[in-house]
Amino acid sequence: MTKKQHYPTAELNSRSYLALDPPGSSPHWHQPRRHPAQPERHPLARRNLIFISSSNSILCNAMPLSGLHPFLHGLFWVPSKYAIIFVAVQYNVTYTTDDNSEQFHFYDYGPKDIATIFFYMLVAINLHAVIQEYILDKINRRLHLSKMKHSKFNESGQLVFFYLFSFIWGASILNADEFVMNPTSLWKDYPHSRMLFQVKFFYICQIAYWLHALPELYFQKIRKEDIPRQLCYICLYIAHISGAYMLNLQHLGLILMVPHYLVELIFHASRLFYFSDENKQKGFNIWALLFIMVRLLTLTLSVLAFGFGLARVENPDFSIADGNFNVLPVRFGCLGAVCLTQAWMMWKFINFHLKKWREHVKNQIPKKKITNAKNKRTKKEPNRANFVNGAANLEGGASPRIRKSKPL
Repeated sequence: MTKKQHYPTAELNSRSYLALDPPGSSPHWHQPRRHPAQPERHPLARRNLIFISSSNSILCNAMPLSGLHPFLHGLFWVPSKYAIIFVAVQYNVTYTTDDNSEQFHFYDYGPKDIATIFFYMLVAINLHAVIQEYILDKINRRLHLSKMKHSKFNESGQLVFFYLFSFIWGASILNADEFVMNPTSLWKDYPHSRMLFQVKFFYICQIAYWLHALPELYFQKIRKEDIPRQLCYICLYIAHISGAYMLNLQHLGLILMVPHYLVELIFHASRLFYFSDENKQKGFNIWALLFIMVRLLTLTLSVLAFGFGLARVENPDFSIADGNFNVLPVRFGCLGAVCLTQAWMMWKFINFHLKKWREHVKNQIPKKKITNAKNKRTKKEPNRANFVNGAANLEGGASPRIRKSKPL
């Protein structure tokens, strides 16, 4: 008779049945197989699922109209008709010469620009995540910064890429259109309701970037102490750039933005070098000098444009449809906003350096007290090297001189 192989009594479900030992082996239960721990997804990758899916859907629908995928043109024609509003720059105005030999393309602004700004805001969020994950996080692991420095390093790292790109792009536009060589173009032939493609696309990207910085305050988990400061300058950027764009002051705004971005680029680049090596502080001296010069340049150009240039070509017929905002209340409000912003920036700049100077003075005072106390102790205390066991030890073996007693 053959012996039956007895298995341990247990509830034989599908999972426990597969875990039993084969016949002839020791009767015990196998431990469930542990799969290797999956690496936790990066928080910056998790937070972008909604934005990536939204931007990808718009891109997929816009592909047929852009010519990237002609095969899908018939399939996606209906959604692509609306998706092109998000991708392409709207309000094209074409002018032709009298003999129809040349065409000039200009652009106006309107409500459809909101959709375009929204799309490029999603693009900015995705680029922000790529820079953070593949560049800044790798550098942070090598530097081993504290939590406060880690937050400032990420902020400066993101802004360095943006300021560098915007400065090169804005300087190329100024060089091509020769705005710098002809200052009268700031107010001549106002309103400048017709923009070149590069100018309009530059402003759309600028507004989209600073709008994307608002949700980034939550995604980046910024410290509560830093949120008011960052929120303040983000709102100032949005207000000033949008104001220049909608009031047809694109030329003046572009001339003021380019040197300002250069100064901010130097500051944040110097801060990155400072975090890598605290002895590298020469960049802050260059930034302080250029900061004051750019503030004076901004005030001078603003007073020249609003106070003298636009005042001479004033058109009292205020018209939103024609883009004419050259009236006294608008000019006075714009000049006041620029002057108040520059005064606030100078006030912050002066307070920052006064605070640093006071900290430097406080650190120097204790050092002086310690050195003075040491000098006093050395003067009061006798030289203990000449005394051995309480007796004077003179050089050359000479005995101490005995004082003679005076006769009474």
